[in-house]
Amino acid sequence: MKKTIQSLLILPILFLAVPNPVLADQYPDKAVEKLGNGLANAVTGVAEIPKTITIVGNRDGVIHGMTVGFLTGIANAVGRSMSGAFDIATFLIPTTPFVKPSYIWDDFNRETTFVESHMR
Repeated sequence: MKKTIQSLLILPILFLAVPNPVLADQYPDKAVEKLGNGLANAVTGVAEIPKTITIVGNRDGVIHGMTVGFLTGIANAVGRSMSGAFDIATFLIPTTPFVKPSYIWDDFNRETTFVESHMR
């Protein structure tokens, strides 16, 4: 009886410890993709400032773009750079990017947003 209970307790642990073959094929690609995304975002974060000034200026006027757009751009620049640094530090753990769009050059006319990360 005791050996049966031990076997039943060990079985779920083995299922968790054995890597899933389907995910194992994709894992190296996901890790490299996350590292590349992190490097790109860490380096290009500063481009959020002119991007946000332009977007806010076109939408709300030049004065608003130069003030609110500038301050929002600084916040977005810090956020994108920090998101990139986080992705670099944790590239071995597959997660989705915190920042949308994932790269600054993806849909350059779209405002940057930050989202909650989920496992891929």
